[in-house]
Amino acid sequence: MKLSNLFLAALAAGSCHATNIIPRGGRPSSIINNAQKRELLQDIVTFDEHSLFINGERVTMFSAEIHPFRLPVPSLYLDLFHKVKAMGFNMVSFYVDWALLEGKPGEFRSEGSLDLQPFIDAAQEAGVYLLARPGPYINAEVSGGGFPGWLQRVKGFLRTNATDYLTSTDNYVAKVGAIIAKAQITNGGPVILYQPENEYSAAEGTPFPNHDYLEYVNNQVRKAGIVVPLINNDAWQGGTGAPGTGPGAVDIYGHDGYPVGFDCTNPYKWPKDGLPTTWHAEHLDKSPNTPYSIIEFQGGAFDPPGGTGFDKCYELTNHEFARVFYKNNLAAGVTIFNIYMTWGGTNWGNLGHSDGYTSYDYGAAIKEDRTITREKYSEIKLQGQFLAVSPNYAVATASNFTTTKYTSNNKIAVTALTTKNDDAFYVVRHADYRTTSSASYMLKVKTSAGQLTIPQLGGSLSLHGRDSKIHVVDYPVGKYKVLYSTAEVFTWKDLGDKTVLVLYGGPNELHEVAIKTDSKLKVIEGNEVKTERRRGASVFQFKTSSKRSVVQIGSLHIYLLDRNSAYNYWVPTIPEKGDRAAFGSSVMNPKAVIFNGAHLIRSIDIKGSKLSVQADFNTTSPLEIIGAPKGTSRLVINGKGTPYKKSKIGNWLVNPAVELPAVKITDLKSLDWKYVDSLPEVKKDYDDAKWPDADLKKTYNSKWPLNNSVSLYGGDYGFHSGALLFRGHFTAGGSESKFKVWTFGGLSYGSSVWLDDKFLGSVVGSGRGNNDTSTYSLPKMQKGKKYVLTIIVDNMGLNGNWVPGLEEGKQPRGIIDWSLESSSGKETKISKWKMTGNLGGEDYIDKFRGPRNEGGFFFERQGYHLPSPPLSNFKPGSPFKGISNPGVAFYTANLKLNLPSDKFDIPLSFEFKNNTASAGSYRALLYVNGFQYGRYVSHVGPQSVFPVPEGVFNYRGDNWIGLGLWALDKGANVEGLSLNAGVPVQTGREPVEYVKGPKYTHRRGAY
Repeated sequence: MKLSNLFLAALAAGSCHATNIIPRGGRPSSIINNAQKRELLQDIVTFDEHSLFINGERVTMFSAEIHPFRLPVPSLYLDLFHKVKAMGFNMVSFYVDWALLEGKPGEFRSEGSLDLQPFIDAAQEAGVYLLARPGPYINAEVSGGGFPGWLQRVKGFLRTNATDYLTSTDNYVAKVGAIIAKAQITNGGPVILYQPENEYSAAEGTPFPNHDYLEYVNNQVRKAGIVVPLINNDAWQGGTGAPGTGPGAVDIYGHDGYPVGFDCTNPYKWPKDGLPTTWHAEHLDKSPNTPYSIIEFQGGAFDPPGGTGFDKCYELTNHEFARVFYKNNLAAGVTIFNIYMTWGGTNWGNLGHSDGYTSYDYGAAIKEDRTITREKYSEIKLQGQFLAVSPNYAVATASNFTTTKYTSNNKIAVTALTTKNDDAFYVVRHADYRTTSSASYMLKVKTSAGQLTIPQLGGSLSLHGRDSKIHVVDYPVGKYKVLYSTAEVFTWKDLGDKTVLVLYGGPNELHEVAIKTDSKLKVIEGNEVKTERRRGASVFQFKTSSKRSVVQIGSLHIYLLDRNSAYNYWVPTIPEKGDRAAFGSSVMNPKAVIFNGAHLIRSIDIKGSKLSVQADFNTTSPLEIIGAPKGTSRLVINGKGTPYKKSKIGNWLVNPAVELPAVKITDLKSLDWKYVDSLPEVKKDYDDAKWPDADLKKTYNSKWPLNNSVSLYGGDYGFHSGALLFRGHFTAGGSESKFKVWTFGGLSYGSSVWLDDKFLGSVVGSGRGNNDTSTYSLPKMQKGKKYVLTIIVDNMGLNGNWVPGLEEGKQPRGIIDWSLESSSGKETKISKWKMTGNLGGEDYIDKFRGPRNEGGFFFERQGYHLPSPPLSNFKPGSPFKGISNPGVAFYTANLKLNLPSDKFDIPLSFEFKNNTASAGSYRALLYVNGFQYGRYVSHVGPQSVFPVPEGVFNYRGDNWIGLGLWALDKGANVEGLSLNAGVPVQTGREPVEYVKGPKYTHRRGAY
């Protein structure tokens, strides 16, 4: 998804020593300016220098980033698509995680909880287009950046034209490409764009840009059947891969942007020069013949282990950020605009990289638990719905911002976007975008009625704090034209006998609107407005208020709202007929109905006289339907016939009955917990004969040569996720006094060491360390006696491979070096090493939950974390009492739920109590019905709350909860663990299906 801040800084400063790293803007523009658009392979999705066309319709694509692999509940995909479509998004961009689909070379599996097809089907059902970004490399803060761990054994540079690397990608690209090709719009599906590489923007120690590599990548996807336009996402506007740059160029050039960075510890401190003001000019320089495309723009921020948590990341990129930065992008003329992330999800099953943790909430508009209570959700909805009804924006030409040409106050910056017709968009912000102060201004605009300074009727406009506005001029609304409006447009619709325009402004603002018409204005609801005739237009002023006003001019009804009231409005699309019904009558300004009220309007349908509504409610409050379609007279809400009344202005009014349940969840301490020792390896009679031998005298890892006699790298033996366990056998010489070991596990990892059954010590881990060299004192050794060292190393995820040539993705997990020495320096040889990770390694057992869900602990190898484990192998024992010595314990309990999920969406989350020193430092693995849904590090954090969705939970039946407890420095217990219900929402969503993965069965060969 992004480049590390450190590397970006190095590039910007020119400090990287490699001559083939291309700094920002370093590509000769002449190569690109002469580029010609090449022939496309189909005629459904086309483009010019302004925008895409879909079936001949010019469109602005507003896109939300969602990753299906971060939610293993296919029946919830439609819920997410409903929520983003309600925000005004008409496209979703999605990554695919190669590491989850080809855990073993040559074996591609898109099935079980990792099946791609339900996600594609949900997009089709919701009427949302897709931008497919399947990698192979995706970054995305996932382990390996999406690369499967077995790529660590590839000798050639990754993401280059090294033959062994390219060959390793062939099977994946062919198989995932075929799935996506089948879903292209040319086959009636929702996929309209495809990205074949990801942030290929720099390299070190290898040629860059590697045109042979890029050409191979493009040819791969074309051979797989991809015919829609190819698009890229340069990490910055360097021009790499733009049309005309040589072999491997894409059809449409795009780039990324994360302007406020990722320092969530200071969420209200925006960087001095963070607001981009040259992006439009850069676009014209780099790719003038393609639509201006931002493929990833900051929708939140990631947070490292030991960080401040995603609530702070939300504050950094909150609704104010969305107003200022997203409208600034519109000022630059972007017409393919994707927000990364819009819903982040969960790094369940070890899928994350080590620089993060289980939550991938990201501070996005939709929270990890899929709730939509963040104000950013509503703010983006205002902008998205505006774009949806403003088709002329797509052909508007951007200009440089100015503080003098259009405004009376030089503390106000204005960017004008104009068309060849009269309509224009004026984007207004503070000249110092970071300010939290207020400023008043007059706006000077060119209109079809001449040059005007507005407001004309007295007073001034205002900009309060971190805010930005889009003022429209000569804006068409059906048969009417808005000469200008300082209030912002939310939506407008032709509704048969009338046209409805919804305008809004911030709190306590004065606004002025002029409509070109001879008709008189009258107020049909609310407070009176100040009005005059000026230059052939009806001009009126109003002050924003929580009490709305509605004015009528001819058949135009104008709703005047404050911004908080506008948050409650929805514009669901009226479906058409046929397989693509949900996409509506058009992409831009489709036929729709306007609603006021409800927590969420998901969708509507019309059959004869019946208007059916799918909606969510979180409180009893009125619902208003503005412009019920002609011929409808019956109302059905969530399957129930609902009576309504008509208001004085003809709208339907209804008060849906909302009765939210009081949800009570069983106290987890009261469950019948069972316990099994999960570190039998330290017992004196333990036999590791069935373990894999760790005897490779050479590593396959081309980046990390061996430091000792054999490889103890997990990747060399096919172990890529979760805990790694090692057993080192030796015969004592009698003088050994210390054991020194260098371990590598990634940020916040931990490790522990035993000599036979004696605990030697641990690396408890921190948010900063990814490796450690530790020296452990040994007890008096008996000469000639055989001993065994048992070592646990927690693999927190593999590094990404962002910069080709650096080979960061090959950084090993496991043991790098070791020595067993006497006080005189004499070394004793460890004669035999055994190691294990998940049972079977790349021949993993649980094909349903995928290759990364399990690690190497005893309980995982046995499958005890799965539903219905063999309790006869367990003893009574509770995690709240824990264990008295360092070690690993596994606890399981059955939890019965009976929640009314047919009517209510009830979010559930586990919460660990903040640990005190008396409980000991520990690491915990949380399993729910076999899915690993939490990695908790008690002394690092910051995550202590772990949402688990319905579908992973069985809301109406049995659930098996598993908890692996690793005590690091002494005994440990879980001081507090609760399962909490969030605020229920009465919902109209489709029923959620329980993801019924395989239960426990005896695993043949498990050790």
